[in-house]
Amino acid sequence: MDFLNTLLSPIEFVVAWIMYGWHQAFTAIGMDPEGGLTWGLSVVGLVCVIRALITPLFIRQLHASRKMQMLQPELQKIQAKYKGKTDPDSRQAMTQETMELYKAHGTNPLSSCMPILLQMPIFFALFNVLNGVGNIANARRGAVGPITQSVAQQIEASTLFGVRMSDTFMNAWRTGHAAPIVVTLALIVIMSISTFTSQHMAMTKNMPASALDNPMFKQQRILLYITPFFFFISGPNFPIGVLIYWVVSNIWSMLQQFYTIRQMPTPGSPAYAEYEKRQRAKGKAVVDPRGTVVGELAGDGAPAVRQSGQRQQPKRKGRKGSGSPSAGSGGASSSRPASSDDDVDHSGGGSSTRS
Repeated sequence: MDFLNTLLSPIEFVVAWIMYGWHQAFTAIGMDPEGGLTWGLSVVGLVCVIRALITPLFIRQLHASRKMQMLQPELQKIQAKYKGKTDPDSRQAMTQETMELYKAHGTNPLSSCMPILLQMPIFFALFNVLNGVGNIANARRGAVGPITQSVAQQIEASTLFGVRMSDTFMNAWRTGHAAPIVVTLALIVIMSISTFTSQHMAMTKNMPASALDNPMFKQQRILLYITPFFFFISGPNFPIGVLIYWVVSNIWSMLQQFYTIRQMPTPGSPAYAEYEKRQRAKGKAVVDPRGTVVGELAGDGAPAVRQSGQRQQPKRKGRKGSGSPSAGSGGASSSRPASSDDDVDHSGGGSSTRS
């Protein structure tokens, strides 16, 4: 435990400074420095800073997750190849081929877990800071960055909906205080529902059909129900401030998920079909991650499909004598595409080669 606390100590220092910085900013605009709302909004500010910092990682995770979903047909081929083979050599060969496939496409199954894994140390650091506020206020623990004894006493004295930032459901249950019980239960329920909604949205709307019939999807489906249940049973031990952090972070994730599913859906998923329909209704092209333009409206109103980045050569309208070869060509047809230069007389006043 001492080793873990040593590792978390620098993160606690940063978390404390971010919270204190937001508190000072809200105080500067006239909010009560001892108010629970001021400290509650300071935790919300902490969420905004942390989530903004990990947004590039979220984008990388999104691309990695898409690659994993698009690899499902290849993964299923490897699994079918070694189906029923349980000897060590076959299992090793299947693992090696799978890892080579991941390496070739620059992805792996852990990529989608990176944002939440990076948040866990921050989560535990915030837990330690808020859980230790009482000890700092009573001088049983040293200051954490700007959270000195006087600041800790201020945090302890502040209340939001009748509860302190360091209150927990279990402590409230033992003391018989009703307000912390109601507030913590409400936050725990919101936290569990928002976690379930975010994961359910990703699995039902942003998964291609090819990704639904594989072991990874089945594991994710189990986690869909286990994760909210874990939050529900562990939430009573979290301080109010930590619950506020996790609820706001979950709402951020849910809104971010909604935006990415709507604007950058996975090809082959129900969300992608809706996105393609909206783009066609606007007369715009749809480009999938492989660079294929799908849904661009052709001249007759039908969807056109072409490779993006390839210039479409202009088609020349038929004219008199266009079927006869040009003079000087020796009767051989040219393989190069038609260009506007063919319609210009470069003979310097000589006779044109066409009628």
